[in-house]
Amino acid sequence: MPHSNVNAAPLLTDNLALLNSLDLDAGVLDLACGRGRNGLFLARNKIPVTFADKDGDALGHIAETLAAAGLDGDCWPLDLEGGDVGLLAGRSFDAVLVFNYLHRPLFDSLRAAVRPGGLIFYETFTLQQRKFGRPHSAAFLLRENELREHFRDWEILHYYEGQLANPARAIANLIARKPC
Repeated sequence: MPHSNVNAAPLLTDNLALLNSLDLDAGVLDLACGRGRNGLFLARNKIPVTFADKDGDALGHIAETLAAAGLDGDCWPLDLEGGDVGLLAGRSFDAVLVFNYLHRPLFDSLRAAVRPGGLIFYETFTLQQRKFGRPHSAAFLLRENELREHFRDWEILHYYEGQLANPARAIANLIARKPC
């Protein structure tokens, strides 16, 4: 299985206990999941995951990986920038993961998709990323404290904004709990 050994994001692996503290009745949404490294980590830890992405090939890879490992998970084709954002309406999850993806019109839908008391794990690039490489467009890069501002009325459990090594990159990451 290609890419089955790709490591999940440290923000997620280091804070797995937070997810395990939830009831997880509604499961976790891994939004814009790509090849599913983060959601697959959760599935291997017996956490129910819905993988959402517009890349059908990536979702096919995830479905094959889940089946081969005997893991549960749902794959949901979803083009968030092509008008499918309405598909999030009325859906509720115990937690939502967003990594290396920014589409500002989604913030309200993301906030609504997390059930009260649930969590969001969000990590993506900041404007400082231009020093290290792609992405370069401001449309895909967070402004200073922008991520924190989108969740200012939630309980911020973790926030970091700065540079990381291996690979060198500039990111902001956040874990926040939606008020009950």
